[in-house]
Amino acid sequence: MRPKIAVLPGDGIGPEVVHSALSKRPLDADVTFIDACADRYLSTGELVTTEEIAEIGRSDALLFGAIGDPRVKSGVLERGILLRLRAELDLYINLRPFPELDLVIVRENTEGSYAGVGTREGGIATETSVNTRAGIERCAEYAFELARKRGGHVTLVHKTNVLRHAGGLWEEIVDAMGERFPGVPVLYEHVDAAAYHLVRQHGRFDVILTDNMFGDILSDVAAAVGAGLGAIGSANLHPKRATRPTRCIGLFEPVHGSAPDIAGTGTADDSGMVAAIELMLDALHDESNIQGRHTDLKRHVPRTRDEVLRLEQR
Repeated sequence: MRPKIAVLPGDGIGPEVVHSALSKRPLDADVTFIDACADRYLSTGELVTTEEIAEIGRSDALLFGAIGDPRVKSGVLERGILLRLRAELDLYINLRPFPELDLVIVRENTEGSYAGVGTREGGIATETSVNTRAGIERCAEYAFELARKRGGHVTLVHKTNVLRHAGGLWEEIVDAMGERFPGVPVLYEHVDAAAYHLVRQHGRFDVILTDNMFGDILSDVAAAVGAGLGAIGSANLHPKRATRPTRCIGLFEPVHGSAPDIAGTGTADDSGMVAAIELMLDALHDESNIQGRHTDLKRHVPRTRDEVLRLEQR
């Protein structure tokens, strides 16, 4: 059967890179376009409708261009469209592979500081990082399974010395998960040290497992060290069919954003969108194994725990 693909081009350079990438990598699929974008919001007040979310849920996957427009207050489109889709489709894994660096970032995608929990009262603002055992466990399990397939190791990245409650829960769960995967070495780095080492010594990493905000930041650092932000694709996944709330396995997008300053100039790089399409095709090819042409999950240089520890001592 031909897969059913929903395509949401979005804002800025999103439509440009979507159509350019699809011309280079045509889909043998039934395609439905979703018109959620800034132009529609400004004219009708609609973000993404209930029927559009249902249509995406009836699809096998969603190809997503970019969202964000300077005419709309920051956060309105992002929360009302992208984050809503991640939440309603329960896309709990954000997978960002960097083949040129031989590493993968596995980011928890529905909780943490991006959960939308907080208050603003006068001169006091709070942003609550929500971390649940169930949310961390399913993300950690995916990361360990991925590291085992790669023949590599997992590095938990957090800030446990300061964020004692959230960090402590992450550390406890990851340590327990490590006992279920005895052949997968487990390491830990504070997020600031991890950012430094991504720049200076990225070879010490294999599968980086981290929370929502830290993963967002570290993936941009890795892109800067590697092929550049315009070349990186991303998969937002609910990889387990048994628990998936809809038919849709995930949302696939480039990580570069809408870049409104270059929209319409003909200079947008579509390689990140092409990479996102490859990630989507790999996921659809075999839902139980994200291994494929672009993700390149087999490590080029297998690392044992001792080898990684020796790198740390240099």
